[in-house]
Amino acid sequence: MAFCGNCGSRLKDGAMFCHECGSRQDAGAAPPMQQTMQNPPVNPAPAYQAPPPPVAALPASIKFSIEEKEMLKMVKVEMQNATFRCESGAMYYMQGNLQLESKMPSAGGLLKSMVTKETAFKPTISGTGTVYLEPSFGEFTILELKNEQWILDKGAYYASEMGVEVGMWTNKAISGFFSGEGFFQTQVSGTGKVIVVSNGPLEEIILNNDRLVVDGSFAVARTAGIDFTVNKATKGLFSSWTSGEGIVNTFTGTGKVLIAPAANRYITLTNYLGSIYRRVIAIKNN
Repeated sequence: MAFCGNCGSRLKDGAMFCHECGSRQDAGAAPPMQQTMQNPPVNPAPAYQAPPPPVAALPASIKFSIEEKEMLKMVKVEMQNATFRCESGAMYYMQGNLQLESKMPSAGGLLKSMVTKETAFKPTISGTGTVYLEPSFGEFTILELKNEQWILDKGAYYASEMGVEVGMWTNKAISGFFSGEGFFQTQVSGTGKVIVVSNGPLEEIILNNDRLVVDGSFAVARTAGIDFTVNKATKGLFSSWTSGEGIVNTFTGTGKVLIAPAANRYITLTNYLGSIYRRVIAIKNN
């Protein structure tokens, strides 16, 4: 089958001229006209994409700081996937993904709380966020332990990292009876930060095979290498009577002692107003 190369009409077999337009078909019939259909574009197969790597958890971290608001001091704890321990009732408010948990103490923990005057229940706060502990007119000090052991005064412990173990220290019988510290005190040991509360700013005294005599119970903490005893201020009875000094607390050995020799102005004012109030009540009752 041939077609006219000029007009495209179908030619009769063997025709030399187109019967429609009369043009000569010297070059032979034109090839048939064909409509070509373009194949629709084929979308390529999507390339394989590996799933994104899992988001790595941020390393655990905890930061203690002391803030002052309206004459009160507050402990601020900034936490990232961390846990810390505090005294019962010390939590003031907290923000973030945090959980407060308080477990039943062991029998030993209950006994320790009875003899050290510390609370038996020490809740833990875990997670990520910010915690503020109860404000106080007193002073807060961040004590950092590096595989150390410290003995704290009654009520001085406030909070600590989980790397610090809270236990009990036994004083000598006569020292505990006459010193006012009691037979048992709180012991903290290990590595981490401890928050200590006191009536006034703490001063660090370093003893190197030395002796420190304190007339009062304002020694807040000492390292375990320090020996604590109670003695008379002077040797003889007459000297003790005339000197005006009776029993004193004595620290000997090598290590550190933290003392608060003077209460801050707020504690001093509170104690003064409290004494006036007690006198007024006593007068009214008489």
